Amino acid sequence: MNSANKLADQELISQFIEGDAKAFEVLLHRHKDRIFTSIVIMVKDKHLAEDIFQDVFIKVIDTIKARNYNEEGKFLPWVLRIAHNHCIDHFRRAKKNASLQVDSQGDLMDYKAFTNENAETNIIQLQRESDIQHLLDKLPDDQREVIVMRHFANLSFKEIAEKTNCSINTALGRMRYALINLRKIIADSPAAVA
Repeated sequence: MNSANKLADQELISQFIEGDAKAFEVLLHRHKDRIFTSIVIMVKDKHLAEDIFQDVFIKVIDTIKARNYNEEGKFLPWVLRIAHNHCIDHFRRAKKNASLQVDSQGDLMDYKAFTNENAETNIIQLQRESDIQHLLDKLPDDQREVIVMRHFANLSFKEIAEKTNCSINTALGRMRYALINLRKIIADSPAAVA
């Protein structure tokens, strides 16, 4: 397994196609945190994100086994695109299956949920979240992890410290450096958030 950890994604995919299930386990372990984080950022619900994550990897496995994967050298961006599309599909289904709710007087409770304005707002929100994900991807793993735990999972710094096995001061420091680095990234490429 240690030698498999050193293989490139494409080599692991080739081994998986040839029947080596362990190769896919290495691939999954290598990228699962980043993929799951991007899903959580989009749907803002950990349990829903877990379901979507599973659906994404079923699609990935099916595509690779059918020998339809051809994104050589770009496995992670390919999977992130699939995850993004699954999240959008979820929102579309949720909107399509939304039912009207009526209060005790027979009045429509949330009519705004069904307007074109709201659909446009949702699309803009999804694009913003995608832009944020691209910015977060440029941070070191430990800094990105603290940002996600604090702002998207709403954890306290004490909880972050416990989950990352570090002190509260280290968690605070990582957040500080993450914010400094994000400001630099935005300043260097203002089009990244346009």
